Amino acid sequence: MSMRIKSNYLFYNGIKYKCSIGSGGFSNKKKEGDGCTPIGVFRITDILYRKDKLKDLVTNYNLQIITPSDGWCDDPNSKYYNTKIKFPFENSAEQLFRQDDRYDIVCVTDHNQNPTMPRAGSAIFIHVASKDYSPTAGCVALCINDLTEILSTLTKKTEIYFGL
Repeated sequence: MSMRIKSNYLFYNGIKYKCSIGSGGFSNKKKEGDGCTPIGVFRITDILYRKDKLKDLVTNYNLQIITPSDGWCDDPNSKYYNTKIKFPFENSAEQLFRQDDRYDIVCVTDHNQNPTMPRAGSAIFIHVASKDYSPTAGCVALCINDLTEILSTLTKKTEIYFGL
């Protein structure tokens, strides 16, 4: 089973879902802060969620609860670059516990993992889209109903094709 993301649509299990991608479109030379969604084949390694907002999320993954102290390091000079961290944190990091609902579900991709290369892009997630599907900083975003539907059958073996 595979998933394909082309332009502003995600194709999975024979269904076409509207999605948003990075404001810079797709790039095969992803760099930190460029606003691009990386081109490549990825897998979801972890799924994080807001237990205080979502109940009964069905997935084949062991879910991780997002707490107010959770973040994701986006500082290329940090040894924790492109990993989940806890606040307080001395380097630059993105807050995962957000008020705008975008990170009610965060599907962590294996982009720039094993090994992690400084400045090659961090925090490339599949997450909840804004109501108007405005562009992301490089992630892929879907409406909450579509994302929860996809998560019900997604597995760690599912290959996700960004821009291919």
